[in-house]
Amino acid sequence: MSRKPTIHAALFAAQQAIGRIEARALLRETVRQTDAWLLAHADDVMSPEQSQQYEALVARRVAGEPVAYITGFREFHSRAFRVSNDVLIPRPETELLVELALQRLPAKGHCRVLDLGTGSGCIGITIAAERPQARVTLVDHSDAALQIAGFNAAQWAPANTRLLQGDWYGAVSGERFDLILANPPYVAEGDSHLQQGDLRFEPRSALASGADGLRDLHRIIAEAPAHLEAGGWLLLEHGFEQAVACAQMLAAAGFSDVFCAPDLAGMPRVSGGRRR
Repeated sequence: MSRKPTIHAALFAAQQAIGRIEARALLRETVRQTDAWLLAHADDVMSPEQSQQYEALVARRVAGEPVAYITGFREFHSRAFRVSNDVLIPRPETELLVELALQRLPAKGHCRVLDLGTGSGCIGITIAAERPQARVTLVDHSDAALQIAGFNAAQWAPANTRLLQGDWYGAVSGERFDLILANPPYVAEGDSHLQQGDLRFEPRSALASGADGLRDLHRIIAEAPAHLEAGGWLLLEHGFEQAVACAQMLAAAGFSDVFCAPDLAGMPRVSGGRRR
């Protein structure tokens, strides 16, 4: 890039390296403007400071750093959530977990929801925003993650969210909920995908779970009945090859109405069951 390119020239040069969508996202971050503004001001000349900042952001993406960590935000269920490398990046397929939860919660009326391993809080906070009368508890073992979740909760659902630090159910001993959901670590420790793409930059503790990826799923399922009201639901995101194992664990823990739902790509993505 030249030191004083136009908006159009800077975008054209960047998209050769990282593609149009990501180049545009980083340019929006640089100039703090919308796509409509970028289009209307395509012939404007960028300041030297803007040019240098944009080059630096593009270089970070070329080096592999996820765009969400560069900009500090990722959209999830039509809301912008703050993220950092202390939390997983919200992904579109996880919106299925939210939709299945909302289907099982009353549109009006009080209920209690537990979001385990909340990370950025995108799952539980979205539910809290969509169901204002629900009381949603967000749990994570990481203080850094809870700081991110706290910011997001203050933005989208300050009145009906509660944040607790702990290891799975440790923070809610003796409490019961109408619905428990989680997107826990479910990748095998030795999986080669952990060394590829965005996963290289995400917290390993939020991704990997034992030799087969099932360690945390097993614990969450086994301990869930003690924290669910009768008829309450447990919903879990998992890997596409883990649906059978999850169904077996849910049945062994005494759950009824066990199911598995596919994501938009047709891959088994969320399993769940109802406490008898």
